[in-house]
Amino acid sequence: MADPGAGGRAAGDGLVRSRYALAALMMGVGVSHFAVPEAYERIIPRWLGDPRGVVLASGAAELAAGALLALPATRRAGAWATVVVLVAVFPANVQMALDGGIAGAGFPLGSPVAAWLRLPLQVPLVGWAWALARRMPPRPA
Repeated sequence: MADPGAGGRAAGDGLVRSRYALAALMMGVGVSHFAVPEAYERIIPRWLGDPRGVVLASGAAELAAGALLALPATRRAGAWATVVVLVAVFPANVQMALDGGIAGAGFPLGSPVAAWLRLPLQVPLVGWAWALARRMPPRPA
């Protein structure tokens, strides 16, 4: 099923699949913040305050961005929300690298090298959400 106005059926189908894939990724990560908050609490920068509160808030933001992205009426807002969330959680990735990975975790999460190599991976995720936001019409036709 193509989103109307997405640039033809084939292009529209690819855009829809891409949007749903990113929405599923965001919602899956959001759920994991509630299922295993301790894993995320260890990478919250100390200057942000209460790690549990930050983890739960970021998980809720990821769930909301994913849900907005999945719904045709809010897909563009969801893509922009995804960009904002991915940029907002970047300090946790930096903290993880500065800490040398997650203490006590196995490879790759406990690896200092993997923690540093993970930082540039945020760029294509932000680019993916940005591209979706720019390519999608503001509202379904």
